[in-house]
Amino acid sequence: MTAGESPMIARRRVRLALREARDALNLTQSDVAEAMEWSLSKVIRIEGGEVSISPNDLRPLLAYLRIRDRVTVDALLADAKLSRVRQPRFWWQDERYREHLTPGTKRLLEFEREAVAIRFFSIYIIPGPLQTKAFAEAVLRQFDTLSAEDIQIRLETRMRRRDDLLGRADAPKLSVLLDESMVRRPYGGRDVLIGQLTDLQRLAAEGRVDLRIVPFSIEAPLPTYGTYDLLYLKEDGDDENAVIYRELDITDDVVEDSNRAAQYHKKFDELWNASMTEADTIDLVAKRLSELHSQ
Repeated sequence: MTAGESPMIARRRVRLALREARDALNLTQSDVAEAMEWSLSKVIRIEGGEVSISPNDLRPLLAYLRIRDRVTVDALLADAKLSRVRQPRFWWQDERYREHLTPGTKRLLEFEREAVAIRFFSIYIIPGPLQTKAFAEAVLRQFDTLSAEDIQIRLETRMRRRDDLLGRADAPKLSVLLDESMVRRPYGGRDVLIGQLTDLQRLAAEGRVDLRIVPFSIEAPLPTYGTYDLLYLKEDGDDENAVIYRELDITDDVVEDSNRAAQYHKKFDELWNASMTEADTIDLVAKRLSELHSQ
């Protein structure tokens, strides 16, 4: 544990250690619940990061999972104490938002608040935190399963998420890798695309994002796992402390697996190095905007 670390990071470290130890012993969550005389839901919520575990509950659990190294035990107990420090209530925890957001989105909002660097790779649409209001509304309105209220709340969420990420004094380093189709396809219509590309151009020119386009001419294949966000909670490139977020249609999920994070990181770097430079990307966006304005 380091000075200034957040309760959320401490909670994450505890639950990942517990999950790893349980998997190493080939135990199920039901096995743990039965041995500890807890409900299964309690184990699921602890491992899922929905609740913190108290030091008093953690001690016997560590013994059951055969975590006995004194240094490790002391560090996890310290993390458990820190994880229970009361935090300010965040806007997405208000009932107005909470009932309309998926578990994956709520976890993403926590991680974005702690991230020091984020790498966005997108084939289909502009990454959520970089969408303009008009573009975000066009995205959300394509899902006929969402009610008008769902769309309104999710639109507000995207805009607040954008403000939080871009407006932070300690804003994370943002690296954005987009397929060329996203500057070509008039998603939401010509005017919406003009507004979105103008905003991206401004963010890149101001140095607030590092932006590169994957050109149609590239020989390297695009990743088969599609669009994703790769968030680093410690330092850029630290895959042990990275999480993956994937948004698919109206479902989404957060993956916490350092091996998979390393794979995504490797593929991102390969494509980043094979893509247009930042300068060439800004030039392409400018040329596309000129074409759109002349139509």
